[in-house]
Amino acid sequence: MQIYKVGGAVRDRLLGKPVTDIDWVVVGATTEEMLARGFRPVGADFPVFLHPKSGEEYALARTERKSGRGYGGFTFHASPEVTLEEDLIRRDLTINAMAEDDQQNLTDPYHGQRDLEERILRHVSPAFAEDPLRVLRVARFAARYAELGFKVAPETLGLMRQLSESGELEALTAERSWKEISRALMEDQPQVFIQVLRDCGALKVLMPEVDTLFGVPQPEAHHPEIDSGIHTLSVLEQSALHKQPLTVRWACLLHDLGKGLTPEEEWPRHIAHEHKGLKLIKAVNERFKAPKDCQELALLVGQYHTHGHRALELKASTLLELLQSFDVYRRPQRFEEFIVACEMDARGRKGLEQRSYPQADYLRGAANVARGVAVQPLLEKGFKGPELGEALKRERLKALKAYKESAAS
Repeated sequence: MQIYKVGGAVRDRLLGKPVTDIDWVVVGATTEEMLARGFRPVGADFPVFLHPKSGEEYALARTERKSGRGYGGFTFHASPEVTLEEDLIRRDLTINAMAEDDQQNLTDPYHGQRDLEERILRHVSPAFAEDPLRVLRVARFAARYAELGFKVAPETLGLMRQLSESGELEALTAERSWKEISRALMEDQPQVFIQVLRDCGALKVLMPEVDTLFGVPQPEAHHPEIDSGIHTLSVLEQSALHKQPLTVRWACLLHDLGKGLTPEEEWPRHIAHEHKGLKLIKAVNERFKAPKDCQELALLVGQYHTHGHRALELKASTLLELLQSFDVYRRPQRFEEFIVACEMDARGRKGLEQRSYPQADYLRGAANVARGVAVQPLLEKGFKGPELGEALKRERLKALKAYKESAAS
């Protein structure tokens, strides 16, 4: 029995990055031997075990062959005869197909170390094109290592394009796709993930609503970058630069989908794109079964982001409606995330990345004013039921009018 550290732990150590998760591969062992040593089995499809003390994953060396569609369409074979090289060749990228023993002696049959030095994301073998999930994984790695100058090898991008055109991407489950998408959006440069998907034709398959935005112009006065797709990438980039959570990043990606529905004769204006885009945002949300908080914020940002930009001009009654829509009294965090998504949208414009956004503090102040209206005096006056709700609304409106006047003076 020989045990090797494999994959990301080896890659990140060589890159000088922190190693978080460690995976191990065991060569020359049987399931029975692993169980006899106290390892606990967890793999449903192939032999994976948890170490009795560390809890880290140990997998028996295995080979695989394509037997059906999609990510799960593989037959695996694990036995003591499978070599380390045979196990490594089934991996996606050369930089993930390295192993080292307990003395840190490197096994690198597919030149992963060379590709690390040359900053190339390259597939290990033609079998890469058998697994559609690898399109998303490679795009995610491109986003993760963009700051180090990594690029996808042209021949690998060609295989990704082949997968995108094959219909295999449609076989991915919503859960697997979302896992990769959500992880990619939380990388330092998530806009690279979207760009790579677009470069290989996968964006058109997975998120045609986003892909359609490229080439759609906007008024240059408000959008010096002009192109709606480029703007979306810039907004996503800003959300990462400002360390926003996944909910905000997802909303930033989808906020302008309605612009893709504007007839060409109406370009570059996009009247009512906020409302037109809601059905598209809903479709993307449902396609990937995004978590509820991501779905809700994306729809609210899509519908109201222009309200955010015009916050200082809004009538007190419109401002109150906005606050009510977000339920700022019970869901303060959701409104805060809306505000920062609007700010990312304002900054995601060429040359305007450092612009101030006074609307943010104004909206926060308005929410605090509305929340500050006390219910108790109204109860003491005898209001209850629907009448109490209306009285509370009147008092909040009065408070917002005063807030608006003081802000203007």
